[in-house]
Amino acid sequence: MPSGSRAGRNLPAALAVGFGLGLSLIVILLFVPKVFIGVAAVSVGVATWEVAKRLREADVLVPRIPLILGGQAVFWLGWPYGASGVAGAFAATTLICMVWRLFDHGLHTAPRNFLRDTAITVFTLAWIPLLASFATLLLLEPNGNLRVLTFMILVVCSDVGGYVAGVLFGRHPMVPSISPKKSWEGFCGSLVFSVIGGLLTVTLLLEANSMIGVVLGVGLVIVATCGDLIESQIKRELGIKDMGTLLPGHGGIMDRLDSMLPSAFVSWLVLSTLL
Repeated sequence: MPSGSRAGRNLPAALAVGFGLGLSLIVILLFVPKVFIGVAAVSVGVATWEVAKRLREADVLVPRIPLILGGQAVFWLGWPYGASGVAGAFAATTLICMVWRLFDHGLHTAPRNFLRDTAITVFTLAWIPLLASFATLLLLEPNGNLRVLTFMILVVCSDVGGYVAGVLFGRHPMVPSISPKKSWEGFCGSLVFSVIGGLLTVTLLLEANSMIGVVLGVGLVIVATCGDLIESQIKRELGIKDMGTLLPGHGGIMDRLDSMLPSAFVSWLVLSTLL
């Protein structure tokens, strides 16, 4: 029987996988930062496939081929063309997905649930590849590898702080109708850990004003928590526990990216503006 915990995880497996992934990303960002783009692109592709698979199991016919390939274009074109490449690829993929879904049953059969399916397709495209592309944009800025490392450390701080405080002190559910295990005590733990992490990383890694670390720490706790709740609600509507099974103790790749995706955008916005 797998080892459980009050937070509903196989804790030994989760710790082993989390430590391994974290150490690998640190090595990549410090020594071969451009490789991070490829690693992140693979993660985005797998996460998009996981979500598309789950949606189609629920009879939401998102066009998987253009969604996954177009999502890769959204992510990769940020490298040579910056925000313009991301925006152009997003718009083109949106249009291609609409047309694909319109004619995926041939010219003589009207599509069923076209509006619902295309709307969810565009949502998925924005939710995963578009938000992930800001990690690429962040990497391409001065000391970009340290900026990406900073945001990832803060998300981990938020996750660890929320987990520890939630398990030890969690008594008051935050949003029980969406995520019964998430508590206000856990949220406070996330704030404490993330703000401390922000102060240290922004000061030591980025050699910038420590108050930027406070702003970033608070901002990432808010959006990381919202990202987790958004995925929880989606899984609740789909009637599933995890998006996938690739990572023992965590679920699928998407189950690890739910808080990272909005955090990438907010990190890019805060650090680009204040540094």
